[in-house]
Amino acid sequence: MPFDYHMHTPLCRHAVGEPEEYARRALEIGLTEIGFSDHSPMRQDNFDNWRMNLAQLDEYVAKVRAAKKKYPQLAIRLALEVDYLPGHEPWIRELAALHPWDYFIGSVHYVSDSWAIDDPQKLSEWKHRDSREVWQVYFERLTMAAESKLFEIIGHADLPKKFGHQPPDHYASLYEKFLDAAQKSGCAIELNTAGLRKDYKEIYPSRQILETAFQKNVPITFGSDAHAPQEVGMNFIEAVELARSVGYTEACRFINRRRSMVKF
Repeated sequence: MPFDYHMHTPLCRHAVGEPEEYARRALEIGLTEIGFSDHSPMRQDNFDNWRMNLAQLDEYVAKVRAAKKKYPQLAIRLALEVDYLPGHEPWIRELAALHPWDYFIGSVHYVSDSWAIDDPQKLSEWKHRDSREVWQVYFERLTMAAESKLFEIIGHADLPKKFGHQPPDHYASLYEKFLDAAQKSGCAIELNTAGLRKDYKEIYPSRQILETAFQKNVPITFGSDAHAPQEVGMNFIEAVELARSVGYTEACRFINRRRSMVKF
């Protein structure tokens, strides 16, 4: 089993189960390494209702360290899922200096300062938007995130499909530019199995994107995006089959924001 590098905690306000419970579940299913990557705080508290506030960051780190102490036989990495918004780069650099992180997952949720495309509470916003334009802005920001060199991993790289919205006809030109940026900056993309639990019923990213990523030598990681202990490692068999079917045989390991490659 590959490593599960995308897991959350109750501090994000939409997950259940403490890090020690996630770690115990990981051992039960045979994982040897995991990483916690909860939604990072913004400079402004209560930016939205699905992330920790800045004052809780030390508590988050303490919870992950407690899990590491309780389960020394399991390698546990300390990370964050960090939202990329243009202009927020200085804040991301500040976050990076606060603790000895193992990696950052850079994710695009917002295509404007006020609309997170995957927020079920704002699902109605899609009715007032041009889907093609949403996809375009999304990939423009994802490309900027890759170019920023602030992240080791780019998260769920075709997130707009979550609620069933099909990508546009010029899809390939959008994601190829993003993958070129990822390859140039040396960041990985994740196979995120949470997509199988959403309306579109497909791993993030699509086979089409993954095949192009392999051709461009963009490395990968695996993540369940678990928001409950029972979701740890969920659908990893399908994710491994997908990765191998396009040619991947190795995934990334990150320690102190340095990458090595591990066969799976």
